[in-house]
Amino acid sequence: QVQVVESGGDSVEAGGSLRLSCTASGFPFDDTDMGWYRQAPGDECELVSMIRRDGTTYYADSVKGRFTISQDNAKSTLYLQMDWLKPEDTAAYYCADGFPPGQVWDGDCPHYPFGYWGQGTQVTVTS
Repeated sequence: QVQVVESGGDSVEAGGSLRLSCTASGFPFDDTDMGWYRQAPGDECELVSMIRRDGTTYYADSVKGRFTISQDNAKSTLYLQMDWLKPEDTAAYYCADGFPPGQVWDGDCPHYPFGYWGQGTQVTVTS
């Protein structure tokens, strides 16, 4: 049975930091490109960051230099360290082996028809 569970979301002031975690089971986590996606109300589902199975990483321009993705394969856990948070980072954040860089999804993130998705964790950044 596949499970993907995100945690670590919270409400913080602009300039603050948060660390999101995602624990996965039921599929070969260490042989899968994993990403963090986010979706604000009324917006598209977008890819924030991805770590590929070869260890290379991708960051959206909007988060470069502020967010860091990492993973612990022994724990099947994906992390997203978010520093210097801005109000525009406010969104529900999802962990998944979803769509690659260069694509977006018009629907709700967890309803993307491919990959394994969690239920998300809410990040709210106040000014």
